[in-house]
Amino acid sequence: MVVADYVHPFVYREGFGQRAPPVDLVLAAGDLPGYYLEFLASSLPVPVVYVHGNHGDETVHEGETRVPPRGVVAAHGRVVTAAGLRIAGWGGVPRYRPGGEGQYSAGQARRGLRWLGWQARGGVDILLTHAPPLGPHSGSDYAHRGCEEITRFMRLRRPRVVVHGHVHDYEGRKLAYLDEASGARVVNAYGYHLLEV
Repeated sequence: MVVADYVHPFVYREGFGQRAPPVDLVLAAGDLPGYYLEFLASSLPVPVVYVHGNHGDETVHEGETRVPPRGVVAAHGRVVTAAGLRIAGWGGVPRYRPGGEGQYSAGQARRGLRWLGWQARGGVDILLTHAPPLGPHSGSDYAHRGCEEITRFMRLRRPRVVVHGHVHDYEGRKLAYLDEASGARVVNAYGYHLLEV
């Protein structure tokens, strides 16, 4: 199951775990509150792997402090293995305003995704990001544009699937497309979807 950007009422409800479709893994592609990530981890007996978005809400408030969500696997900047799949994670989005949370410069993306690519030199099944790559899922405005470094990672490391968030349904894009240069299926995880890998 893939999720991003929206606390979906079909998922976030009492008894979801008992009535949920059978899944082996949850991939969370950013901009989801920490309480929702913890809900998924406690409702489903499968790993929940996530990257952060650009809204800074993937934490849980405990009094005056914010702590990472419990029971989930943070994948930003590293390769993790879950449900028999190798997953490379890269959270955040290309910088679109000064001082914005969860944003990175072109240089930070270049360095970070090269390091991630080095970790992925043995191959990865899934690239989990918040921002989309360049291409059909790039947003129509500057804040939701695609990331060139993600596209470069795809072409060098050739994941079978790229799961991203950040671009919402109102953009009218198809759920998935095939990136011909890398061979990857690119999936927008907005809301929630079931995905066969």
